[in-house]
Amino acid sequence: MMQSVDIAIVGGGMVGLALAAALKDSELRIAVIESRVPDSELQELADVRVSALSRSSETILRNLGAWQGIVDRRASPYMAMEVWEQDSFARIEFDAKKMAQPDLGHIVENRVIQLALLEQVQQQSNVTLFMPAQCQTMAIGESEAWLTLDNGQSLTAKLVVGADGANSWVRRQQDIPLTHWDYGHSALVANVWTQEPHEKVARQIFTPQGPLAFLPMGGSQMSSIVWSTEPSRAERLVAMDKLEFNKALTAEFGARLGLCEVIGERFAFPLKMRYARDFVTERVALVGDAAHTIHPLAGQGVNLGLLDAASLAQELTTLWQAGQDIGTKRNLRGYERWRKAEAAKMIAAMQGFRDLFEGDNPAKKLIRGIGMQLAGQLPGAKDEIMKRALGLKGDLPDLAKYSLSSTQL
Repeated sequence: MMQSVDIAIVGGGMVGLALAAALKDSELRIAVIESRVPDSELQELADVRVSALSRSSETILRNLGAWQGIVDRRASPYMAMEVWEQDSFARIEFDAKKMAQPDLGHIVENRVIQLALLEQVQQQSNVTLFMPAQCQTMAIGESEAWLTLDNGQSLTAKLVVGADGANSWVRRQQDIPLTHWDYGHSALVANVWTQEPHEKVARQIFTPQGPLAFLPMGGSQMSSIVWSTEPSRAERLVAMDKLEFNKALTAEFGARLGLCEVIGERFAFPLKMRYARDFVTERVALVGDAAHTIHPLAGQGVNLGLLDAASLAQELTTLWQAGQDIGTKRNLRGYERWRKAEAAKMIAAMQGFRDLFEGDNPAKKLIRGIGMQLAGQLPGAKDEIMKRALGLKGDLPDLAKYSLSSTQL
């Protein structure tokens, strides 16, 4: 059976669903193809894969009608941030109140974001969900693309969007080259109970082995950790018995929140930077991790992806309303230039930050300490850093600029 749509979104995760939701008021017919149906039942213990949602992401999700669904499930606002270096005077703090902000962001499980968006997309008359289903073949023609799915369904689309993650099937089908490098680290993620309450403060320590972040979760003593360290060490930490791991974690964090106790499972995954040479080809566009992945140092990965989705939706709506072909590379170049520039800035910033904090050379430690002191003391410097992190600066799509909802938390 053949079905004809305007846009086929391959990947029904956070970014793919955000794109579908952003096109809710358009006449575009959309298919969303996703291999796994997320479990709608949340356990008492949070998932270990979480994201730090910026203000711009919150605004996008509010405008898509998904924010209330996130809050109703669970979201943990953080009111301040502390960053410091082990064995050095390098330190900087950020406070929401001093910046006249309600908070600095929210720590939210990825599945919670996905479920809240799915809830909205399921109500859209212009969206057909193929879930669970996987793409088997893709062929690109002059005016449309053809997709076959593993359930026997066939689709034609004016545009195929790859929202299928870092190992994107869509990107591979198009043989789009990647600029990439291995950060030489793995990220260990887990839920951790701490002896002292986190007080809704996100904390990150830089050590010679890599950064360790404690992100405040629901409950005053639960945090999600992201521990970036050398791969073989990450494997050893995952394999350790709980008591040994708890000791290692408490020591690495300088017992800042007292004794630490890991709750539930630990996972580690390699950290790699990826940047697709092309974000668009004929009849194909990439968004989110399919187009770029960055170091989780500042938790900006999903925020970049949601901005991709909002930006592409804006460009597609403009093209459609002007009667233009939404699938040609020429017409999609505006989206590509826009998002490649923003992604490149973020990749460069993360790499520069990582390089600055790498190693324990005394001269570098001195520079880091002075630099952090200056950033903390110079008028407006801290505000500028946080405005970038909050997504309040840069070339933002309309969906990220202001909330259409009058309901504020």
